[in-house]
Amino acid sequence: MHQQNILFDLDGTLTDPRLGITRSIQFALAKLGIDEPDITRLEHFIGPPLLQAFMQFYAMDEARAWEAVNFYRERFRVTGLYENQVFDGIPHLLESLAGQGRTLYVATSKPWEFAREIARHFDFARHFKVIYGSELDGTRTDKVELIAHLLDQERLDPAQTLMIGDRKHDLIGGRRNGLQVAAVGYGFGSAEELHAEAPDFHFNSVAELHQAFQR
Repeated sequence: MHQQNILFDLDGTLTDPRLGITRSIQFALAKLGIDEPDITRLEHFIGPPLLQAFMQFYAMDEARAWEAVNFYRERFRVTGLYENQVFDGIPHLLESLAGQGRTLYVATSKPWEFAREIARHFDFARHFKVIYGSELDGTRTDKVELIAHLLDQERLDPAQTLMIGDRKHDLIGGRRNGLQVAAVGYGFGSAEELHAEAPDFHFNSVAELHQAFQR
């Protein structure tokens, strides 16, 4: 993979945010009178924009979904942010890419202020030129818009830029902006979801991803 500029999704690609996100979703639902004792049933919230996910999975109208998002953030910004862990092998991968002289960015639908705090706390912010995310009002939660914004702000050549992610939103966002895209199978997207988007590359582990950059 020859690209100079590498865009990484955050959740499910760099870190495993399972506990923090699902517990915060559970908290938000409880605030709205919805009991969900099994947090494993909430893992499908990891990846897609939260507002749309609440509307899709719980048939909420937009106003109620915003209530849910705000309750989610109430817990997430204090506790959920830190109920997270960097995937094994990611620190070594980022060090290696930096050593190759590549320029790294994060492109996440998570609000940028949360993403930057996660990167700071887990000590990988230093590897990235800029961490891009959405605004708290929902602007640029769509990956197509987010990546277009990143490319414009950084003046990047799509032919020299690769998007790496674990959900279809990452692959669609990259492809529609003229990028090659790499799917990772160790995150939260199913094999069926990822294969349906026909990624240019598919890696089942961080080790496989790392090896591809060594060729």
